[in-house]
Amino acid sequence: MIMEMVGNRSFTLTTGNGQRSRLRRLKNGVSQGSVLAPLLFNNCISDLLTTISRKYAYADDLAIMHADGDWQAVEGALSKDIATLGEYLQTWKLKLSTTKTVSAIFHLNNKEPKRELKVKFNNKTLPFCSEPKYLGVTLDRSLTYRRHLELLRKKLTSRVPEAVCWLRLGRWSNNSANSHPEPGPFDCRVLRSCLVPQCSYPPHRPYHQ
Repeated sequence: MIMEMVGNRSFTLTTGNGQRSRLRRLKNGVSQGSVLAPLLFNNCISDLLTTISRKYAYADDLAIMHADGDWQAVEGALSKDIATLGEYLQTWKLKLSTTKTVSAIFHLNNKEPKRELKVKFNNKTLPFCSEPKYLGVTLDRSLTYRRHLELLRKKLTSRVPEAVCWLRLGRWSNNSANSHPEPGPFDCRVLRSCLVPQCSYPPHRPYHQ
């Protein structure tokens, strides 16, 4: 069954204007959305090499973290570890996405608030991001989550009119005789579908090694 799942696969690419590429064979990777895909992927990377830094992973999102009082020591450890992981990924025909990989700093040293890390991979310095987003959470230097909460407030504000519209529609259709009906199951469903998903994401913590 596993061989049937990972073998004899092909795909095409369709653009927005309707153009379609020729059929291509898919020789590696697992099917997105498949029940067995997470298990197979986790099994594939279960032998991740030992690194100086701690590893945090959720599906194919991997983060490494190293703490030290010396900036050069942090840069050296992260550069060494990311080179190790890059070689490991290449061995298993995986590739580190340099366009999505950034370095970041978390500290309370207000004397160097604009300090940037110089982490290198393949002799190139990775982009530095002062407010990286990991698993849907925007992180800041002091880990106050102020920026994340600000963005969350904007998301909720943009969804409130939709929720209010649905609430008014439901109350008007179900309680037309009562101008101030009590909250009911419909109200809870609206809140769960419009507002709660914005607050509860991400639902899981990454595991670490």
